[in-house]
This record gives sequence, C-alpha cells and structure tokens, in this order.
Amino acid sequence: MPRNIQPLANNLVIVGGGHSHAILLRMLGIKPLSGVSLTLISPASDTPYSGMLPGHIAGVYSRDECHINLQRLANFAQAQFYIDEVVGLDLNNHKVICAKRPPVDFDLLSIDIGSTPATMSVSGAAEYAVPAKPVSQLLEHWYEVVDSVTQNPQIKMRIAIAGGGAGGVELALSMQAHLQRILQQAQQPLSNLEIHLFHRHPELMSHHHPSVQRQVKQILIKRDVKLHLGETVCKIAPCDELLEIKCESGLRVKCDKIFWVTQASAPQWLKTTGLATDERGFILVNDTLQSLTHPEVFATGDIATMINYPRPKAGVFAVRQGKPLYENLRRMLQGQPLKPYIPQQQYLSLIGTGDGNAIATRGNITLPPHPLLWRWKDWLDRRFMQQFEGLGR
Repeated sequence: MPRNIQPLANNLVIVGGGHSHAILLRMLGIKPLSGVSLTLISPASDTPYSGMLPGHIAGVYSRDECHINLQRLANFAQAQFYIDEVVGLDLNNHKVICAKRPPVDFDLLSIDIGSTPATMSVSGAAEYAVPAKPVSQLLEHWYEVVDSVTQNPQIKMRIAIAGGGAGGVELALSMQAHLQRILQQAQQPLSNLEIHLFHRHPELMSHHHPSVQRQVKQILIKRDVKLHLGETVCKIAPCDELLEIKCESGLRVKCDKIFWVTQASAPQWLKTTGLATDERGFILVNDTLQSLTHPEVFATGDIATMINYPRPKAGVFAVRQGKPLYENLRRMLQGQPLKPYIPQQQYLSLIGTGDGNAIATRGNITLPPHPLLWRWKDWLDRRFMQQFEGLGR
C-alpha cells in the first residue's frame, strides 16, 4: 500500500485555529471519527474571522461577533485543547514542540496557523510598528487609539499604514470611518485625523485587476487619505514624542501609530522543521493538502502553498479548504485513497469601505461602492459565523 494511504494510528493533532480548522472542528463534532484522539493547540481561546475584522475596526461589529470561540468548538469536537504557542516540530519522533507545555505526540498533524506581515528587513519596524497579525495585538493597539481619540478629540491623531494591498486599504478606510465618527460626535474638525497609506508599488492592490485599483484609489483620494505610492519604507524611529517613517526616496512622515500590513510571511520556526517550503517559508502541499515531504502532515490556509494551484493568501481559500481537509484526514485515518482538491481560479471579493458601502470585484469586473453590496457582504459574513453559534456550550 502506498505510503500516503497507509492507515495510521489515531492521534490527530490540529495546530492553529484558522478558518479551515474552525470548519474542520465543526465537522468533527457533527461527524466524529471513531477511535480518533483529537488535540487542538492554539495560542488563544478564540480566533478572528478575517471577513468581519475590518467591520469590527470600523465599529460595526462587536469583538464577539467577529471571533470564533475555539474553546466551545473544541468541546463540540471532543478535542483536548491546549492554549499554547507552537515553536517547533520534531517530525522524526512525531512531536509538536510548544512554548509552555511538554511536547505533544501526534500520528497525523494538520497546520493552519495563518501568516504574519514581513517586518524583518525594515529598520525599527519590529520595535515601533504594529503588525496586522497576530490580530489580538493589532486590536489591543487599535483600542488604545480609539480611547485616545475619544478622550482627547481636540488633539491631532496621525496614523500610518504600511502596505497598500487589500488588507491595508480596508484597514485605512475602516480606521478612518470609526475615528471620524468619534470626532463628529465630539463636534471636532475631521482635520484632527490624518491617515497615511504607504505602498512600494505605484498602484494600490498591485495583484488585483486595474478596475479595482482605480476604484480604490478614487475612494481613498475622495476620503482624503494621504497616499504615498511608489514609496518604500526603509526606517522607523522615534522623533519628538512621535514616530517618524523614512522612505528610500527621502520622504519623512511623523505619526502617532504605525500599522504594518505588508506582504505575508511564515514564522521562522517552520524553516527548522524539515518540511518543504516555498521561497517565503510557507509549507508546500500537494492537491490532497499534504506536505510534499511528510505525508502525515497536512497544511491549509495562509500557511500553505498549493504547489499546483498557487493562490493569493486570502480567507476565501482557507474557508473552502475546510471540507476537503476533513475528508482527506478521514480517508487517511481509515486507510482509503485521498481525493485531490482544486481551488477555484476566480473568486468574488467584497471590500468594505467602512462607511456602510462595499466594492465587489471578480476577475476583470468591479462594481463601485454601494450600500447593497455592503448588505450582501454583511449577510455572507454573518451566515458564515452562524454555523459556529450554539456549539459546545
């Protein structure tokens, strides 16, 4: 029998609480795998849903509305849940190395730990910028900004966002909408808020169709977000009780807070595991979502790169991988042949603009911001979250 369909012992360890794993745990609760011992390891008891996070920052959703309760999901799936950070793997001895607790043994391993923005190459970024992930850290700093503007709306607040992809654009618009609403309620001028968006490419959302690039640029200019396009940030340093961003061109901008939403990268510890990775350190997987080098290891979501079907690091793909992941883990545990999964080529992207509107884009078609598109996005996101409600209580 080929190695990749060899029946394994029944110790399944799930590392990370990403979108694929949330769906996997729900399915394991609905259709349990008999005789399988389940363990979930994740650094927090809940996990953010990326689709609703900009809406939370815009003040539309509460924190609970945009987070999946992993403790309840683990209870529902009858999984042992360790709240801990994974810092390594011993693949020869089938052990997951954790930061706080002893190593966890596995027979079959699934990894869905997302990604982090790359900050290492920019001087001062790791010390002074707030990375978009982990989300808990981002929100902690964001709540500080909201509190500061609420308590002192008369004092100017300057926010910089490094990275003009979809994540950076949504963050800029969502932050601006929320803070402007606070200023309006306090009857303070909107000029008390400045949002700066830095992007090293000449066009925003560089990997998207020009039609959405044009729409997004028009919205940002109309909303008076300060765009710094074709500007590569090379240094961040304290300056006069503020933070100063320096670009390769010589441009310097002083800000109160800097959020870092640049190209995704993988955690450093993955490089020491022996798993095959791409040039950015993401786990290379085949069509069955298995590691190319270790078939007992599966990976999904942002942390995985499908070698035959490379796709953007976007939540829409992670969500779709949940069901095939469950199916192939079930088949592997039962010694059955695995089924290939082929992700869609084009996908609908609904981008909230923070003010009750959204843009819709798919392929080369882009619809301008409209309240009906926001209502559609809101309905889709709430429907996704509803599948986790009431589980494991």
